[in-house]
Amino acid sequence: MAYNILPYSFRKAKELGVVIKPSSNNLKKIDVFKNGKKIASIGARGMNDYPTYLAKEKKGSYEKGYANKRRKLYKDRHEKDRKVVGSAGYYADKILW
Repeated sequence: MAYNILPYSFRKAKELGVVIKPSSNNLKKIDVFKNGKKIASIGARGMNDYPTYLAKEKKGSYEKGYANKRRKLYKDRHEKDRKVVGSAGYYADKILW
């Protein structure tokens, strides 16, 4: 089953000047394209991300504020790779978190 890209991610991708599509890699969620060229595959399939946590919070699956706690833990855990501009970690941080 393909990952359903949420409006949050499309909005973030547009701000970065990239286009996103469901990934052709079965282990990833999203492929990132710049000027028509694929530059990264991001998001491990099977793992949640910020927009998914927000949606589950809204449905009542998680308590209010849980998405922000998960976001902070992600950012702490990926502190080094998320700051390397142009890397897959950078795009995952900016688009999924």
